[in-house]
Amino acid sequence: MDTVALAVTDGMLHFELALAYEVFGPAPAAVTGPWYDIALCGPDPVRVGRFRLEPDHGLDQLSRADTVIVPGWADVDQDPPADLVDAVRAAHDAGARVASLCTGAFVLAAAGLLDGKRATTHWAHTQVLAARYPQVTVDPDVLYVDNGSVLTSAGKAAAMDLCLHLVRLDHGSSIANTLARRLVVPPHRDGGQAQFVTTPVPAPDNHPLAELFPWVIERLDRPLTVEDLARQARMSSRHLGRHFRSVTGTTPLQWLLTQRIRHAQELLETTDDSVDTIAAATGMGTATTLRRHFNRTVGVPPDSYRRTFRLRTRPA
Repeated sequence: MDTVALAVTDGMLHFELALAYEVFGPAPAAVTGPWYDIALCGPDPVRVGRFRLEPDHGLDQLSRADTVIVPGWADVDQDPPADLVDAVRAAHDAGARVASLCTGAFVLAAAGLLDGKRATTHWAHTQVLAARYPQVTVDPDVLYVDNGSVLTSAGKAAAMDLCLHLVRLDHGSSIANTLARRLVVPPHRDGGQAQFVTTPVPAPDNHPLAELFPWVIERLDRPLTVEDLARQARMSSRHLGRHFRSVTGTTPLQWLLTQRIRHAQELLETTDDSVDTIAAATGMGTATTLRRHFNRTVGVPPDSYRRTFRLRTRPA
């Protein structure tokens, strides 16, 4: 069971802290194996926003965790506590995966964990982060950045994107999607990064495409066209495009492609099917077509993705 330690100290933002606790705390019903063992680590007690918090352990416990989450730091004009910075650095040196939420990136930068790396934080503070830590490549246009053992997210809701990304890495897309449904949030949002993303699927029955989406998902193995989707939705192709843009923020073809890639990702995670078989099952036609779109969207070829996922999820 992986241990997730939340670093808590005076001056943390309670929204990001509560969000991370909700994601890594109670296991989704679909999880039949080990889940996370979550711990709050910090001085005793601490003030988080308007709340008083009693940590489970001291900051020294961070170095024993598999993953350390650093929530948002409330006052970016003030240096984070030295004991917190030292504990986060020690945890990373001990092999922990360290992720910051929102302005928690200032803690990671102070610890030197972002030197020479790409990182992000809340858009309102990206210029401050870049000016204070010029050795960090600050990207203001993404939801989160994954550097492997060090990850950073943009502000507020993007913290959820990063937390779900970690669950997806550890437990696969199916579990991450189940958790997202429980939390009533989209499992993926397009943040402009070279990573797998899908467009949000709104709740059923509250938009003109509510009946179309599940119809398409059940037929991903077929060579669907925009005209097919428009016919099923009983509207013109132009009208369909306007609704897609309004509901999903993208075009019908791009949405369809990302659903095919998402399904391919799940099949690579959960089956031993060949890439040719998965290409047929996802409507890509050939392995060559699947590899081209998968590599461009996810950032790695299907075979590499499968190997990496299975290494990450292999029981200890």
